[in-house]
Amino acid sequence: MKTVTIYTKPLCPYCVRAMSLLRDKGVEIEEVSAAFDRQRREEMLARSNGKRTYPQIFVGDVHVGGCDDLIALDRAGNLDRLLQA
Repeated sequence: MKTVTIYTKPLCPYCVRAMSLLRDKGVEIEEVSAAFDRQRREEMLARSNGKRTYPQIFVGDVHVGGCDDLIALDRAGNLDRLLQA
């Protein structure tokens, strides 16, 4: 199973929801708190093509998007395939 990197900010309910979904699937999560770390925030912006909202989620090197995108991917049945690919 691929490692998931999720860029988060404190007290973000979308971040909590996304991480909960991933943990329920047994996914190893690399959480990167980027809101108050300029270098990490710039890294997130570069990897996500300028997306500024939290969370920004990556499965391996594939940019999934935010929480709503992750949930939609799961509901469509494609998240498990992406995690296993």
